[in-house]
Amino acid sequence: MMRLSRYLARAGASSRRGSERLILDGRVSVNGQVVRELGTKVDEDSDCVSLDGKQIFIDNSAFTIMLNKPAGYVTTMHDPQGRPTVAELVPISAHPALFPVGRLDFNTTGLLLFTTDGDMGNALLHPSRNVEKTYIARISGNLSDAGVSLLREGVLLDDGMTAPAKVEVLQAGKNPLVSISIHEGRKRQVRRMFSAIGCHVEELHRLSFGSLCLDDLQEGCWRELTDAEVHTLLNNAR
Repeated sequence: MMRLSRYLARAGASSRRGSERLILDGRVSVNGQVVRELGTKVDEDSDCVSLDGKQIFIDNSAFTIMLNKPAGYVTTMHDPQGRPTVAELVPISAHPALFPVGRLDFNTTGLLLFTTDGDMGNALLHPSRNVEKTYIARISGNLSDAGVSLLREGVLLDDGMTAPAKVEVLQAGKNPLVSISIHEGRKRQVRRMFSAIGCHVEELHRLSFGSLCLDDLQEGCWRELTDAEVHTLLNNAR
C-alpha cells in the first residue's frame, strides 16, 4: 500500500505536491470513485487509479525528453485560461503521464525537461541537489560592474537572499548580453535578480540544465534523452 499522491508521482502524473493538488481538485478516482482525501492509500497491484477519467500506471521504464521551448507557451499541461501550453509541443498522446520538470515562464525560451518518472522530477527539483541551470539574458538598463558583483555574491529578493550566481558578460554596452548560472528554482528568479540591481530582462533563454545542453535542437522541437544522459543527470544531482 502507498499514499495516492506517491502513486500519482511515481506514475508521472505530476510532482508529489502537484499530485496533491490533482487529488484536491477532484481529478483523481480510485476504482471508479473520485477521491479528495490526501491520506488515501492504494494498492499498486489491485487498485485502478485514474486521472481525468484515464487509468494511469506506474511504469518503471521512464520516458524523459528535453524540449526547446518557444516563447508564448505556459509551462503546464492544462491551462484554464485557454492559453497555449507546452503540452501541445510534446508527445502526450503516446506518453500521457509526461510532466514538466520545473517551469519556464511564458516568454522564456530554451531547455525544458519532461519525464514520466515522478521520483526523478522530485530529485532534480529538490533545493538540496544544487542542479545548475544556465541562462542567456538580454538586458535593458545599465549593467554596472557593481551590479555584476552583487549577482555573484547573491541579491536580496522578497523571499530571501539568493545563492551566489555565476555571471559572465558576453556582450557589453547597450542592451548587454549576460550568461547567468543558478542552482535554485524560485519563481521568475533570474528576472527578479536582475530587477533587484536595476535592470530589466528583455529576453531570457535557458541554455542548459545540469549536464544537458540544447546543442542543435531546434526551437519547438523535442528529443528523448539517452540512458547515459539520464544517468549522468541524476548522478550530478546527488
